[in-house]
Amino acid sequence: MPSYLLTLIIFILTYAVIALGEIPWARIDRTGAALAGAVAMVVSGALSESAAEHAIDFHTIALLLGMMIVVANLRLSGAFAFFARAMLSRAQSGFGMLAMTVAASGILAAFFINDVVCLALTPMIIDAAEIADVDPIPLLLGLATASNIGSAATITGNPQNMIVAGFAHLGYASFAIHLAPAAIIGLVADYIVIAAVYRRSLGATRTPADTAPRTIRVNRPLMIKSSIVTLGALAMFIAGYPTHLVAMSAGVILLFTRRIKPARVYRLIDWTMLAMFTGLFIVVAGFETTGFQAEVVNLVGVQRLTHPVTLTVVVAILSNVVSNVPAVLLFRPLYPMLGGNRAIAMLIASASTYAGNLTVVGSIANLIVIEQARLRKINVTFFDYLRVGVPITLITLAINTAFLTLWP
Repeated sequence: MPSYLLTLIIFILTYAVIALGEIPWARIDRTGAALAGAVAMVVSGALSESAAEHAIDFHTIALLLGMMIVVANLRLSGAFAFFARAMLSRAQSGFGMLAMTVAASGILAAFFINDVVCLALTPMIIDAAEIADVDPIPLLLGLATASNIGSAATITGNPQNMIVAGFAHLGYASFAIHLAPAAIIGLVADYIVIAAVYRRSLGATRTPADTAPRTIRVNRPLMIKSSIVTLGALAMFIAGYPTHLVAMSAGVILLFTRRIKPARVYRLIDWTMLAMFTGLFIVVAGFETTGFQAEVVNLVGVQRLTHPVTLTVVVAILSNVVSNVPAVLLFRPLYPMLGGNRAIAMLIASASTYAGNLTVVGSIANLIVIEQARLRKINVTFFDYLRVGVPITLITLAINTAFLTLWP
């Protein structure tokens, strides 16, 4: 079999499993598929061991690992729950609780990984809804969608932003200046759509339940230390220091503690995600050797593909077929062919993020919220999500495309 064809088959099989989520009879998931594909690329001769090693973007891996350590410490300190309760306690109605939910999740997701924000805030949102006797479904939808939207604002908001910033060499401040305004407008649109769809349940007069709020365990010394380190890291990000070095430095500083066993921090790090990224870097590098991407770009035409609307649609579709991180990695070798400019990179990052709101399976953050709600006997159906996800996705993609077109 020609090496070109074998490499293409390895790539297709790897991305097929990523699109499906798993192969039931083989018990292999996305991470396993990425690692298997990476090994196959080397064993088949598509890449040498040295080329495979160079294909891995260790700066992105370091940035993600460092932020995971920082976020783990914030979670263990109770900082996320404390922040969420402080905001939700100011709400006076169902609409007010929705506004606070959207604001809290959007703000936190702008600086920390959106999946973790959803993991930390979902129980708190459900508890607040029970106490206030408010329909929890619109609040949970607001949490999921707003965390996706807010995460588009900065490099540290989600993994795909980190990947794009890595291969496009984007600075933290420049990234935020260009994408944060659209994200802020998107959060407002998010609130309006959900409030309109659920206006009856949110506006209903209810009697607050006579239930004591769940106690928040706050490790005050750890929360103060983690907050100071986090603010220092964000300041250094904005100042232009290398993001991967800043993130790892912040993470390492927080590992020096007498109060928290390191094993508790390590348990909160998503090692499978890091392994999947490592494998996908190699798989995509192997696919690049076929030259197939260049042929597609030449066939479609660079000018046509780089049109903001066309590129947005392509990225959005791919993100919902194979998930946003694998989709973004496909654009890594294409980026120089598409002009290699900042506007293209930012559109790829933001469009892949906003596309995650289209359906329940469009983003891991969505699935985290839905699954945690199910464990609390709250059923958020596929249709519940779709009726707000579709308009929110279309509106935010339109806002983002228009903004980046006017201010490339």
